Amino acid sequence: MDPWYIDPLHIVIRLALALLLGGLIGLEREQSNHAAGFRTHILVCLGSALIMLLSIYGFNDFVNEPSVRIDPARLAAQVISGIGFLGAGTILRTGLSITGLTTAASLWVVAGIGLAVGAGFYFPAILSTVLVIISLFILNKLEKKLFQAKRTHLVNIHAFDRPGTLGEISSVLGAKNIDIRKVELEEDEGDEEHKLIYIRFSVKIPRADVLVSLVDDIRRLKGVKGVSIE
Repeated sequence: MDPWYIDPLHIVIRLALALLLGGLIGLEREQSNHAAGFRTHILVCLGSALIMLLSIYGFNDFVNEPSVRIDPARLAAQVISGIGFLGAGTILRTGLSITGLTTAASLWVVAGIGLAVGAGFYFPAILSTVLVIISLFILNKLEKKLFQAKRTHLVNIHAFDRPGTLGEISSVLGAKNIDIRKVELEEDEGDEEHKLIYIRFSVKIPRADVLVSLVDDIRRLKGVKGVSIE
């Protein structure tokens, strides 16, 4: 068999498998409402498989030329570095929170899966897809359960500048066993009688379920105009 030739049937099989495997991973991202979802993962995986096919079989007419050396990995190597630009677009920073890292990593893995399928490396591609889906579905829930309390949250409070406001808010946080790591206070524009302040608490919470009750308790305090948690 000629290693530089592939028949149309196997081309269809490889591209269809890349579509399927990329779609399975993208489905989880889509259900989690991430920026790069079902179609994006399909396109990345399908495109990677196509580039791998092109890299291996697209230049078979020049294989027997004495002055030409064929490197099947040349085009494929550019996919791994090039996918970083697409992954970077899914990463966002809001306050202390950075989101999109997992989606960027899933795009990078999907590109590798597409390359593997395009090269006919079926078993590693399918096994990697199964492991990625396990990581996204099961380990994501386990991570939230075990490590939620170790994450730092930013509590933003907009309130009137009155004596005792900072102490009252600190008491609410302390009553819920919330660890205060940092406090920032910024004065807003306004007259002396109705001056507003912005207070930012960097905190670590014991459980995720205290966030809703925490917002309610702070909003009930006298002089508080608004509360948000990141």
